[in-house]
Amino acid sequence: MTDPATRVAVVTGAAQGLGYGIAAALAGAGHHVAIFDLDAAACEEAARRLTDERGASAVGLACDVRDRDAVQRAVDEVVERWGRLDALVNNAQETRIAAVLDTDDEAADAVWRSGFLGTLHCMQVAHPYLAASRGAVVNLASGAGLSADPGYAAYGATKEAIRTLTRVAAREWGPDGVRVNAVSPSARTPAFDRWQDEHPEEAAARIARIPLGRLGDAELDIGAAVVFLTGPSATYITGTTLVIDGGVHYLR
Repeated sequence: MTDPATRVAVVTGAAQGLGYGIAAALAGAGHHVAIFDLDAAACEEAARRLTDERGASAVGLACDVRDRDAVQRAVDEVVERWGRLDALVNNAQETRIAAVLDTDDEAADAVWRSGFLGTLHCMQVAHPYLAASRGAVVNLASGAGLSADPGYAAYGATKEAIRTLTRVAAREWGPDGVRVNAVSPSARTPAFDRWQDEHPEEAAARIARIPLGRLGDAELDIGAAVVFLTGPSATYITGTTLVIDGGVHYLR
């Protein structure tokens, strides 16, 4: 029988990479974890890995966060399975890299719908359950938005819109007992490793910019911070962005 006191977390876009690392950290901290991802087979495999290799309680649910009805069905299934929801981590995001003059409507719409609207949908659907548990939201920001990196017109702008959404929700939902924060991470992922193989000099230059001299670990660095922000040690923290990138960016 499921322990009704065990905390429950949803992580979107968590079939691999950074999202999986965050899901693994939450599972390691004792949460039941639901992995949402577009790829049904991939999210089921990720949940199986957490279950078989980590002894975690995890489920993978195919969910297109761009579709609010799909989000409603997936979140309802999580609550039906485990009886509650304590933490929502919005990591799902399509990435399109292009300069301002090269960003077309299709690319901008894809980034916006997967990032901002996907985050908004998940927050709206999860809110009543999070209010009931006095839970927390963590949204994913990006250094590309903090420093307005060239080539990240749609992506950086969307990530900054998500930070504004985070702050507004923190003010509106504080009376409900729901905390809403953002993290701006830098972590080694399979996608970075592929890019590093193709562009070794650029990758070396990027790592050299990091004062701590390395990329973060998706689970041990980024995931651990998310566990902190959603847990009992951070109950007086809301509306902030925690920059977890080894010192590259800072909030002015």
